Amino acid sequence: MMLSKLPSVGTTIFTRMSQLAMETGALNLSQGFPDFDGPLALREAVSRHIAAGANQYAPMAGLPALREQVAAKVARSYGRVVSADSEVTITPGATQAIFCAVQALIHPGDEVIVFDPCYDSYEPAVELAGGRCVHVPLAFPGFAIDWQRLLDALSSKTRLIILNSPHNPSGALICRAELDRLAELIRGRDIYLISDEVYEHLVFDGSQHASILTHEELYARAFVVSSFGKTYHVTGWKTGYVVAPPALTAELRKVHQYVSFCAVTPLQWALADYMAEHPEHVAALPAFYQAKRDLFCDLLADSRFSFTRTAGSFFQLVDYSAIRPDLDDLAMAQWLTREQGVAAIPISVFYQQPPQGLRLLRFCFAKREETLRQAAAKLCVI
Repeated sequence: MMLSKLPSVGTTIFTRMSQLAMETGALNLSQGFPDFDGPLALREAVSRHIAAGANQYAPMAGLPALREQVAAKVARSYGRVVSADSEVTITPGATQAIFCAVQALIHPGDEVIVFDPCYDSYEPAVELAGGRCVHVPLAFPGFAIDWQRLLDALSSKTRLIILNSPHNPSGALICRAELDRLAELIRGRDIYLISDEVYEHLVFDGSQHASILTHEELYARAFVVSSFGKTYHVTGWKTGYVVAPPALTAELRKVHQYVSFCAVTPLQWALADYMAEHPEHVAALPAFYQAKRDLFCDLLADSRFSFTRTAGSFFQLVDYSAIRPDLDDLAMAQWLTREQGVAAIPISVFYQQPPQGLRLLRFCFAKREETLRQAAAKLCVI
């Protein structure tokens, strides 16, 4: 009998809920992907490059043209000048980028601090590297860092802290003052950072994304991960990137070259073209997604769900305590999908130890207006 390297891992909740939505014909507001297409010019660029013969391996680190566009965007967005050659790496998705960064850093026995609720790919990557995750719960209900708990979690074995802002699943944001406090806390310690910033451009109500790229001290020890799929509405392209100082980039690439070697060539060419021709796309994203958030929340105003409007990301959390307090959140998500025709994600799956009485679901509002209206109509009659 084979001994599993991930004995506690099964099929992800995202796959399970999307499958249940498909089986039942429910509206899928569970998994985080748009039900609308990416920009036409971007999609046309893929066809153009395929027809032109861009169908062989790209350079391992990514096409120079795309890495240059990433460097230009980093300069415009965050005021940081990075080398396209030695600080930017294109990867087949942000999840692979995080995996490679973890493998590059973590040795058997190392500890990695993650903040619960946390994205489900972090811990398996750490375990496969021989490390151990130390789970630090975010303060409830605002999902801010609990600094005393973080301080208590630090040890001589702490090698890495994984940050995520805008946060999945809560949409909470880390602010500049918190970055300064983190820098003070880990100063003089041999601790590195992975900053998962895949929703970097989805921040609302006039807020600004506090990227690690804006922080000189923290960037010196960080891998900053982002996603073309989230930014350009093409999650199925599974294309992301990592920005990191040269020494860390070199270590990341040692792993990346043996995991996938390179990302898909024609997609990289298309993204490079579109970024060069449409730099305004990124600037329009906050208003574009805030309108969807506001529509969804306005439509739910007369429902029995309670919520605070999310500060960022694709996601809106709702509390269903007034509807079915007898059901835990996994049972509620399944009931909602089967009986009411709307699929959501239970929040407890993002925790090592969920808070007692947690009654929260995550809805994805990266959907067409028609989809949001149909979903809200179903949710408001419960």
